[in-house]
Amino acid sequence: MHQKLSEKRPSLVNRKGPILLHDNARPHVSKTTLQKLNDLKYETLRHPPYSPDLAPTDFHFFKNLDQFLKDKVFKNEESIKIAFEEFIASREARFYANGTNKLVSRWEQCVEANGEYFLKKYLFLTFLCAIKILK
Repeated sequence: MHQKLSEKRPSLVNRKGPILLHDNARPHVSKTTLQKLNDLKYETLRHPPYSPDLAPTDFHFFKNLDQFLKDKVFKNEESIKIAFEEFIASREARFYANGTNKLVSRWEQCVEANGEYFLKKYLFLTFLCAIKILK
């Protein structure tokens, strides 16, 4: 992947500074947002909008947050806030780094799937296998 980036986007590989994986969902690509990113000199990596297979918050963070919150009952907004803060505090820096590092293999899977949502294909195949087993 590094070699392909070197060939196609050498400025990205040799860059010193932040690179933002930019969510292409409509609210995140408004003129104001894009202008601010440009003003901050952020280079953005674009991917298909609403692609949970490529968004670390979807495939890593929220999956773990959901598991952490499972079976908890909240009496008010403050108890929700406390639970969320407990979740954040319970994770080491390695947790967040792992989510980002998994992104590389997901990019590779996306390239292999010609840009299609690869998790959708996996889930469909799982569904077909389940139907076959039930017959």
